[in-house]
Amino acid sequence: MAKNAGKSPNSPEKCDVFIVGLGFAGLSAAIYSARYNFRTIAAGEIFGGLIIDTHLVENYPGFTAISGLELMEHFKEHVKFYENIEVVEEKVESIEKKWKKFFAVLKDGRTFESKAVIIATGTKRRLLNVPGEKELSNKGVSYCATCDAFLFKNKEVVVVGSGDSAAKEALLLSEHAKKVTVLVRKDKLKAEPINLSRVEKKKDKIKVKFNAEIAEIIGKGKVEAIKLKDGSTMKVDGVFIEIGHLPQTELAQKLGCALDEHGEIKVDRYARTNVPGVFAAGDCVDTHWKQGIVSAAEGAHAANSAYNFVSNEDIEPK
Repeated sequence: MAKNAGKSPNSPEKCDVFIVGLGFAGLSAAIYSARYNFRTIAAGEIFGGLIIDTHLVENYPGFTAISGLELMEHFKEHVKFYENIEVVEEKVESIEKKWKKFFAVLKDGRTFESKAVIIATGTKRRLLNVPGEKELSNKGVSYCATCDAFLFKNKEVVVVGSGDSAAKEALLLSEHAKKVTVLVRKDKLKAEPINLSRVEKKKDKIKVKFNAEIAEIIGKGKVEAIKLKDGSTMKVDGVFIEIGHLPQTELAQKLGCALDEHGEIKVDRYARTNVPGVFAAGDCVDTHWKQGIVSAAEGAHAANSAYNFVSNEDIEPK
């Protein structure tokens, strides 16, 4: 798990498989890669990925209820068991293919040469892109109820979103805030039935407002109100945004990996991209259902495919 001090960029450290991403898919891929006796590097900016901000995970086998951060701590302990895995918590700036080898450059200057690459870069949060959002970020505008809910004790907040994540954010916020309003863009809150039921049971504190969209977030130094697209205004102390995610596929695109219309990496059932030696898994790929357990399985699959590729491919220069 150590982060080694800088080798010269001209002297890349060699490994069998280089993995980009430290979430469900990337860490699962690392574990399986290590079991194939491969020297494995797994790199990324945030250990655990976005799931560490999740207050409650109830659908990961083996854990009836656990926080995202705790779940990733279990992954960390599992990864540490393998001496041939090195985890580097650092941004990967670039990956380049030269002949049949791959060269990755990290922000801290370290470089790695690998025989195969697994891209598991996940997603980033989608922004509202309305006036006041950027200016009032961390001043009442938040993207993480787990991180910030306690700051809004006995205050009035809104959650923007129509999916299961928005429902769960509202439930957590209701434990602290005086009033929570969920702003749903259309006419349906598309949460899992169990969470819809929980929201309904808390109707004294949680209100769902349909066909509602924010036009502007208002405040001087802190959130004071929001203006909706219908022209009405609401006085609020906090705005929690949970409107989905965008795939982080810039590195894959620069490597020549084909993307679909949503910007997700196209893979086959073996986690292969169109670039030989490049595999992908997790929320950054074009599978329909985005779940932690699905990502973990895809990561294992990608590691197996990378093993078969490295074992069978002639990757040494003639």
